[in-house]
Amino acid sequence: MSNRLKLEDSPYLQQHKDNPVDWYPWCDEAFLKAKEENKAIFISIGYSSCHWCHVMEEKVFENQECADILNKSFVCIKVDREERPDIDKHYQEVYMMLNRRAGGWPTSIFCTPENKPFFAGTYIPPESREGNIEGMGFIELTKLIAEKISQKDEQLLKNADEIETFLNHKEHPKEATVLKEDFVKNFMLQVKNNYDTHYGGFSVAPKFPHASTLGTLLVIDRLYDDKSAKAMVINTLESMKKGGMYDLVDGGFCRYSVDEKWLVPHFEKMLYDNALLCEVYTNAYLSYADESYLKVAKEIADFWHNHMSEDNLFYSASDADSEGEEGTYFVFGYEEVHKLLSSNGYKNVDEILEMLSISKDGNFEGKNILRFKDETVPKEFEGIKSLLRGLRAKRKYPFIDKKIQTSWSGMMIKALFNLGKIDDTYKQKAVKSLDALMEVMYIDGKLYHTTLIHKIPKVEAFLEDYAFLAQALIEAFNATQDELYLLRAQHFANLALENFYDKGTWKFSIGEFETKAEVSDNTYTSAVGIMVDVLLSLNSLLEDDKYSHFAFKTMEYNSYELGRRPVIYPYILRQILRYLKGDIVIKSEQKKLQSNSLALAQLGYPFIQLKASEDKNYMVCGDKSCFANTDNINDINDIIKKSF
Repeated sequence: MSNRLKLEDSPYLQQHKDNPVDWYPWCDEAFLKAKEENKAIFISIGYSSCHWCHVMEEKVFENQECADILNKSFVCIKVDREERPDIDKHYQEVYMMLNRRAGGWPTSIFCTPENKPFFAGTYIPPESREGNIEGMGFIELTKLIAEKISQKDEQLLKNADEIETFLNHKEHPKEATVLKEDFVKNFMLQVKNNYDTHYGGFSVAPKFPHASTLGTLLVIDRLYDDKSAKAMVINTLESMKKGGMYDLVDGGFCRYSVDEKWLVPHFEKMLYDNALLCEVYTNAYLSYADESYLKVAKEIADFWHNHMSEDNLFYSASDADSEGEEGTYFVFGYEEVHKLLSSNGYKNVDEILEMLSISKDGNFEGKNILRFKDETVPKEFEGIKSLLRGLRAKRKYPFIDKKIQTSWSGMMIKALFNLGKIDDTYKQKAVKSLDALMEVMYIDGKLYHTTLIHKIPKVEAFLEDYAFLAQALIEAFNATQDELYLLRAQHFANLALENFYDKGTWKFSIGEFETKAEVSDNTYTSAVGIMVDVLLSLNSLLEDDKYSHFAFKTMEYNSYELGRRPVIYPYILRQILRYLKGDIVIKSEQKKLQSNSLALAQLGYPFIQLKASEDKNYMVCGDKSCFANTDNINDINDIIKKSF
């Protein structure tokens, strides 16, 4: 028999609708019941493509003994972190405070009947392990908590009150530091300390792509001709695109690699990762003219367009699991590939298999994840890829979360406009996607965060939605010179300032859950960094100092930490450099700007905006004045260099 989640749109909540647990969605009714019946609250947070969320469902939430304890002594609430990032942010802060380390998903929070948290975990197995409370299994833990709540245990309630006090304490930064280019030296030193010189990337296993760091290194190389920044970017991009975390057959990146070699991925694919990496590989092509980078960027865009979209709207994610196991869709057996290639006339089968890292023993639980042995792509690979797709076509495709998210969609739309500077077909796709997103998520003057495809959105927008959408609109203006896009970007920036900004700080959410926006780049680029980007762009394109003022105040407020630990703020560091160096606005006839979009995108200076005018030549402009003009696009680089 289904529980209350059957009435919810969220694919993640739908996955739990047939659990024996008497789940509630996040609602007042649940909290009122807990208080009236003096029951502890159990809050479980996850998302539809999360492997360990599936494991906890199978081992715990489908376990009748666990369900019986929960149903008797707890009020249980399920939250989709992608649908309600405000709730997730709050409880990730709780987890961090209680455990002194970052959390993850699933997130398991236990609260008093008054909804004061006192215990936070991630995946908790049903049975106990040896050791302390962290080794306590779900059955033993919930029995203990139920007993203490029923007895109104004084120490537990006191701890919950203290935690609540800490959560409500607002810290202010130390005094401001002067914004300066020297922050780059500290950033480069910290990045080098984290850098894996062999395989690239900026951590040990598990290894995430750190797209924001790569993007800032690209900017530093373009500004300062920094050979170490260039080397770190190239080594990392080369290593990632060889396969494993990058899907050589379908295209697109998985979320992270469980090893340091980028070989064994966590097989889920997220829209935000692919959007940000599409942009990084496109920008690397524009900087270094390596065709393989452009190929990867196009494969990412094509994968999401062909497999992960509908009605020009982008789905949010695909699962790691299929047929009940992780990675089943993605991996290949040695014999099946050997037979496939042999029967299709390939003579050098053993050599090809070795180049693709396919062996009898396998490299993942007896099966094989494709990864090129070296940088050389086998000349036959395009044909082989088609055959391997045929093998995959016979398998069950992983679950697709058909949720549409404004912020993540904005990222991909911006990436498509960027790719459109090289290939106009991607610009056309970007225009269609942006228009579709606006139609679905901006209703009666109100912006929304998320909805399931073909459903009416219910969750109102957060700061990240205003930020990434405004950024995509500015990119749309640069690409098309349609002033409606610029006016819309200004409108959403004004709304964000009005609702989320306060004297240099930004809120992520307002209303029921008021949470502070993070300045650091974590799972993806911080909404604060994106807002600073948007404000600086509006300042240049509209020649309105108020936007630069708010951008500066944001950077100044965070300047002490930005100077001390720039490695965790790569995107906003990029904006500091932009603020100090200044934007260059290239003005010319609209037709001239659009027909030369690639040459303009390949200019060495990284902070350039485009604006149509009646000028026959190219006007090169700084802050509120134009200082040079030329009829030769190849002269612009030298003009900009001489201006500094």
